[in-house]
Amino acid sequence: MGSVLLLTACTTTGRSATPVGAPASTASATAAATATTAAATTAATGCGSRIETGSLPDWADGGFSGDARVPHVFGARGDMVAVLFAHPLAQVRQDGSNNKILWVSRPASTSPDVLAITATLDGTDTRVTREVAGGPGPSIIDMPRAGCWHLELRWGGHTDTMDLVYAERLP
Repeated sequence: MGSVLLLTACTTTGRSATPVGAPASTASATAAATATTAAATTAATGCGSRIETGSLPDWADGGFSGDARVPHVFGARGDMVAVLFAHPLAQVRQDGSNNKILWVSRPASTSPDVLAITATLDGTDTRVTREVAGGPGPSIIDMPRAGCWHLELRWGGHTDTMDLVYAERLP
């Protein structure tokens, strides 16, 4: 019987994953232990976007009430945040849930267009494209394999990048 390693956060040196002024993460002891394991595992792969669990920034909390604390990932430029309603993300979700991500851009997209996502699996030539019709907003983004995916995001004349980790499967 094989084992499954769930990666919930990752860091790397030489590349800032959180823009200046982004809220600090408030992780539990379990999340901290998982993050430490993930950091050790992904140091060789270069997966660099950290999952935040603190409050969403004011520009990204529209539609939420109170102190919106939901797992989220900032783009490297700080122009996009991926709000993770499914955490951790997984290549296979046997519980019937899906990989729901709410994409919120700064500045807000004023005209309906497409959020184009080009995702590359770290350490491979595997590349896939995904589109979110209408630009940044709610989506279900699945990847064909588990691992660290480097995302190039393009919408309404703006660009940003981030890394998202997909676990192999969830029970």
